[in-house]
Amino acid sequence: MINKEVKNADEAIFDIPDNATLMLGGFGLCGIPENAISALIKKGVKGLTCISNNAGVDDFGIGLMLQTRQVKKMISSYVGENAEFERQLLSEELEVDLIPQGTLAERIRAGGAGIPAFFTPAGYGTEVAEGKEVREFHGKHYLMEEWLKADFSLVKAWKGDKAGNLVFKGTARNFNPMMAMAGKVTIAEVEELVEVGELDPNQIHTPGIYVQRIFQGNNYEKRIEQRTTRLK
Repeated sequence: MINKEVKNADEAIFDIPDNATLMLGGFGLCGIPENAISALIKKGVKGLTCISNNAGVDDFGIGLMLQTRQVKKMISSYVGENAEFERQLLSEELEVDLIPQGTLAERIRAGGAGIPAFFTPAGYGTEVAEGKEVREFHGKHYLMEEWLKADFSLVKAWKGDKAGNLVFKGTARNFNPMMAMAGKVTIAEVEELVEVGELDPNQIHTPGIYVQRIFQGNNYEKRIEQRTTRLK
């Protein structure tokens, strides 16, 4: 069994170059690769195309890379709570491709499954449809959407073993598993790294065959994007 463990985030992302296309797992601030993002900021790579459901918030997640102008283009489903993302979008400082969330997820899944294109009704009759092939099936119109793939996928899991097998927890099991399949090189950071054989095979969400590097992260903040309370 190949040992895919690397020492830390810096070693894991050492060969990510300028102008690379990255997938970054997570939903809002849940399940994002915090350590890998910090390492990218430290490395100073620029001109990145980032595929992610959203861009975190101004001072956390991908939002930090927007502040340092390392991101050239965002491919995502919504702006979210990130004022800097919104500012750069409106001022045309940042290329942005906003995609319906289900379509984004399916395009990533298709990239991992080797399916170059599929048809969906989402977005037909809107600006999303501009320049796309439209076909009619059973009296309904569908848009052709192409797969999404990346040079590097950066994902965050709860547990993993040194062969790269991953287990996600709760909401973090959102874009992470499908992104792990759609990158030429997949880098996984985990809260707990164990020896091969310690994970229950029936509980593994992403097989190690999709993961090239894995490391145990540290100092996870796990912020809450919108904290709400209720008076009793």
